[in-house]
Amino acid sequence: MSGESAGTLDVLTEFYTDKLASLLQHQAHARLVDQYDANNTYQYVINREEVQLSWLAKAIADGGGTVPGEPETFIARVPHGKEGAVVLFGDDAAGAGEFIKRWRPRVEAMDHARHRAMLNVILGETREQQRFFEQALAGRTDLLGRRSSVAAPAHGEVLPARWIE
Repeated sequence: MSGESAGTLDVLTEFYTDKLASLLQHQAHARLVDQYDANNTYQYVINREEVQLSWLAKAIADGGGTVPGEPETFIARVPHGKEGAVVLFGDDAAGAGEFIKRWRPRVEAMDHARHRAMLNVILGETREQQRFFEQALAGRTDLLGRRSSVAAPAHGEVLPARWIE
């Protein structure tokens, strides 16, 4: 493997690890955000991050690298409910901004055009996620679209577990 390929693989692996940490944080936060619309937004973000990680894993494997394992589980320590959700939205908005700030210069400096384009798509989606969290922090509930009949948020809360048997 050439030095340039090794450098590209190192960047992809580090980016994967950083994005995986973000996914784990969002999964932990989704367990604490009960409001239906806000939780749906977390589910959307988590789904996109899982797709992004699959792209990164394929690129790492194609380059002859090994996809990093999962770090320890992230545990969020805030109260359930609206007050805790405000803290989580703020943390996630700030975290997305820091991720973009940390990675944008490194991605722009990459020589590998296809990988640079892929990472730029991920950075763009991370910016979209940052806007979602900022809007949720501002009290918006129509993050993924507006209901045609009622402008009010959905009533009720999500269940604490994904599957119940």
